[in-house]
Amino acid sequence: MAPPPKEDSAAVAARVAAARRLQSERAAALGVAASESGAWLNARLPVSALEEVARPDAGGRRLLSDAADALKLSARGYHRVLRVARTLADLDGAAAVGRIHLAEALAYRAESPPDAARAA
Repeated sequence: MAPPPKEDSAAVAARVAAARRLQSERAAALGVAASESGAWLNARLPVSALEEVARPDAGGRRLLSDAADALKLSARGYHRVLRVARTLADLDGAAAVGRIHLAEALAYRAESPPDAARAA
């Protein structure tokens, strides 16, 4: 009864592989050396490199600023949102992080259950 998926698994896998290649090439261009731990992925970029490659457009900056205030994001939380948004932009094939990518990244953050380790 559900509608058919828009992309099959092979198409999604190809898009993910392309995004990972792009992240690796971008990090190499910035001088971030790849390592066994995957330092070339957006998730492992140093903050200085992240802020350079994940600079949002004007609408995204406003959204992120408003969300940071409303959600009381720490610096770590702010950068985590940027990392996810940059990855979403990479999956979309977008050169810049847009408002739509930040909105989706913030939505994932809002849906995440509290960390059980912090609650204990």
